[in-house]
Amino acid sequence: MDTRIQFRVDEETKQLAQQMAESQGRTLSDACRELTLELAQAQRAKMSHDTWLTEQVNSAFETLESGHAQFVSHEEATDSMNERKAAARQKLATHTSK
Repeated sequence: MDTRIQFRVDEETKQLAQQMAESQGRTLSDACRELTLELAQAQRAKMSHDTWLTEQVNSAFETLESGHAQFVSHEEATDSMNERKAAARQKLATHTSK
């Protein structure tokens, strides 16, 4: 079921917005509908990411509470990340040179 959205703007703003929409081959209603759909899609993506992040955090706490967590020093983590970056750069260089 479709829903109607209403809001108020001054007449000059409405006229300018209509002119811009018409110059793009669409109505002001079309432009407002498109913006609303884009905002809804952005919110869906945000909610999906929030759900994923919550799952990751909960998983990390479960690992910690089960005693299976492995802690590494900052230096070890930095070294590991630098190795991963170097491997990724090498892989990229190999693929782009072909």
